[in-house]
Amino acid sequence: MDTIHSSGDPLDKSFMQPSMEKFVEQQSQADNEEETQPTTLVSNGCVDYRGRIADKRTTGGWKASPFIIANEVAERLAFFAIAVNMVAFLVSEMRQSLPAAATHVTDWMGAAYVLTILGAFLADAYFGRFKTIIVFSCIYAVGMVLLTLSASIDSLRPPPCTAKPCTKATDGQNTFLFFALALIALGTGGIKPCVSSFGADQFDEADKKEVRKKFAFFNWFFFAINMGALLGITIMVYIKEKKGWGWGFGVPTGAMMVSIIILAAGIRHYRFQKPMGSAFTRFLQVMVASTRNHLRGVKLGAEVQLYEVNGEESDIRGARKLPHTRQFTFLDKAAVVTDPEANTGNRWKLCTVTQVEEFKSLIRILPIWASTIALSISFTQLATFFTSQANIMDRKLSSNFTIPAGSVTVFSAINALILVPIYEKLIVPIISKYTGHQRGITSLQRMGVGLFVSIFALASAALVEKKRRDSYSPSDMSVFWLFPQYFLIGTAEVFTYVGQLEFFYDEATDGTRSISSALFLSEIGIGSWLSTAIVKIIERTTGGEEKGWLRDNLNKSRLDYFYWILTAINGFNFFIYLWVAWRYKGRSRATRSVIDESLFKAIGDGGAEKREDNKGEIQSIAF
Repeated sequence: MDTIHSSGDPLDKSFMQPSMEKFVEQQSQADNEEETQPTTLVSNGCVDYRGRIADKRTTGGWKASPFIIANEVAERLAFFAIAVNMVAFLVSEMRQSLPAAATHVTDWMGAAYVLTILGAFLADAYFGRFKTIIVFSCIYAVGMVLLTLSASIDSLRPPPCTAKPCTKATDGQNTFLFFALALIALGTGGIKPCVSSFGADQFDEADKKEVRKKFAFFNWFFFAINMGALLGITIMVYIKEKKGWGWGFGVPTGAMMVSIIILAAGIRHYRFQKPMGSAFTRFLQVMVASTRNHLRGVKLGAEVQLYEVNGEESDIRGARKLPHTRQFTFLDKAAVVTDPEANTGNRWKLCTVTQVEEFKSLIRILPIWASTIALSISFTQLATFFTSQANIMDRKLSSNFTIPAGSVTVFSAINALILVPIYEKLIVPIISKYTGHQRGITSLQRMGVGLFVSIFALASAALVEKKRRDSYSPSDMSVFWLFPQYFLIGTAEVFTYVGQLEFFYDEATDGTRSISSALFLSEIGIGSWLSTAIVKIIERTTGGEEKGWLRDNLNKSRLDYFYWILTAINGFNFFIYLWVAWRYKGRSRATRSVIDESLFKAIGDGGAEKREDNKGEIQSIAF
């Protein structure tokens, strides 16, 4: 059976008849009584590994989360062990120039994160999140093995440089290396959008206790990312320094394989969300149907009827219904019923209200997504120019120990490891007393704090680099001068990244969880590509690799100018974000009030004109 909603404004409560008021009150009491009845089954349709509705006593929550968090630690260890070392590997082993190596690494990182959209599509449409993670983890592991071979077999790299000019890598050697990196990027893209969403799936949103635990999970998930990063840029880099490139990439390869085993070990405790079909296809159907009806002259008004299927579930498999909102009304034309007697099964001609609202929820978050990309441009510098600075500075702690250049990123990772527990356990309870918000501040406010701090992170980087370059002996300057920029960029990431995890998951619908996570992660990739573009533009406009701002020799470069440009970009972007966030209306603000919904149900159930068609009973509601 199908239901047709009116697109007109709902009646004011004052127009309700006493009988209707009593009906609404009885319905509310019944709903409250139903909510108080204890149940051990989840309400979001998740199933256990046997395909049964998941039981809260044996699945999900913190019974399942440790496996997911441990898997993330191992995978991030592998990724960051590559990311912080790859510029040095390309320069020292493959004979590339510093600017070329930096752009290759940012291009690779960009591809890894933009490919998250592919991983999200496959997870939502076909495989489900768990299977997608397992499959792409295996692809990831194969890429790691090939990378280890590239670093271990002499014929896959140029011979040692004994005299200038050095022999550069052949096309075959570069092809083998880049193929390995491509597999790693593909594996990362398949895994990343699914892991955080799969972790969030372990918590039932209808259970208030589990909702609180879900927010804590996002913080600890970010903690896991930084723990993996910390291990990757300390222990793994140290192994590379002492044992060589083969061991430096071989041990992370083993860690990646262990991460697959860890994830598979928790299968009995997981809650699995079934694939819901392609969200991209549903988005396209809404665009086609709304455009088609617009060209046919369909208009919206008080008496126009919008289509929705009957029952509690929508016709998107496993997804709950979504209430109608007032934003992006052009798209409502996709759900306008032009002929109540016609077959309503063709979604290219007639979409449901839920399908339209699902597309609206994606469009709604795009301005927030676009206005947070600038931070990713800055964060990319951790693995490129920040590390290159550290490589030529004084890193000696004693006569017997020198900090590896790739390990200097630990300044950022340790900051996150310290700040997340402090924020979660100390700051949130204090702020909550003043704001009344269970998370202390909203996810939008948290992102804004991170974007604000990023301005000072790049300004600090510019000032320190100018001081280093202008000093009497630039290479004798202590690497600890870089601590402020690492600390601040790490702080910016803590606030913005966790805020994004919360925001993009909460604003997503049942059918777009992975897509929303991928959208958030893709901005890291786009930021990496924009960083590459900025570097290329600066090279071409300032004299190239020989005379420009960015050269092989940083002591002759003007890297501080580059950092000032990024500072200006972050400052401008921050004000854009403030404007976008101020105007933003989330799903909760865009939907109708509880009173209006109750009235909608009362009128729909009690005062609807009913008629039959070839699919059964259809309720026609005209306010």
